Amino acid sequence: MPLSIRVIPCLDVADGQVVKGVNFKNLREIGDPVDLAAKYYRDGADEVTFLDVNATIDNRDTMYELVSRCAEKVFIPLTVGGGIRSTSDVANLLAAGADKVSIGSAGISNPRLLSDVAEKFGNQVLVVSLDLKRSKQARSGYAVTSHGGRVETDLDALEWIEKVIQLGAGELLVNSIDADGTLSGFDIEMLSAVRQRAEVPVIASGGAGSAADFVSAARCGADAILAASIFHDNSVSIAEAKLELKLAGYETR
Repeated sequence: MPLSIRVIPCLDVADGQVVKGVNFKNLREIGDPVDLAAKYYRDGADEVTFLDVNATIDNRDTMYELVSRCAEKVFIPLTVGGGIRSTSDVANLLAAGADKVSIGSAGISNPRLLSDVAEKFGNQVLVVSLDLKRSKQARSGYAVTSHGGRVETDLDALEWIEKVIQLGAGELLVNSIDADGTLSGFDIEMLSAVRQRAEVPVIASGGAGSAADFVSAARCGADAILAASIFHDNSVSIAEAKLELKLAGYETR
């Protein structure tokens, strides 16, 4: 059991606004990312994650500005992902105020990027984002997807996890494409399988629908638990999630 379970709100950002959908589709606007990040900071979030869902070059300057504005108001670790394709992108995000970067699709097409980031900035900066889905073609039963879950690769999830850890991943952000945005609970079976292979901290993502779901993820060995919809919709607060964890015997910050 980790010393302390972290609770992390996730802000999916498109064109300067926080958006949310189901299974990465039918995105709707939620609000201003800096205002929401500041609210979650006041509410007791342990970290905040920004994911640029457009991940275009034109959108990158907007993200640098958002990160900089957020860092002035939010004094907890800030992870930023989406569209990171070079160590220069990482350097610019860290200079803007990010503490960690999350890399997914770019690491699949260019695994050397992961080792370059780890070597240049340290493993603690590198969070490898894993959008996983159930697949009969994958040996473990879980395949790695790219491009926001739209493309199923030929990578087996558990084999890829071992590879990215060797390349220098400091943490794994494990998101269930099947459960994402459904509010039906985390994919417990998948998280358990990942935990058995992963030697680094695991962040559970995809499917949180109640405070009790945080306990389920913690029981699978998640070191941190990330959610979006339930926090944005005010159906579960960060305080409620942490209280549920404490009542189940888990330490929180």
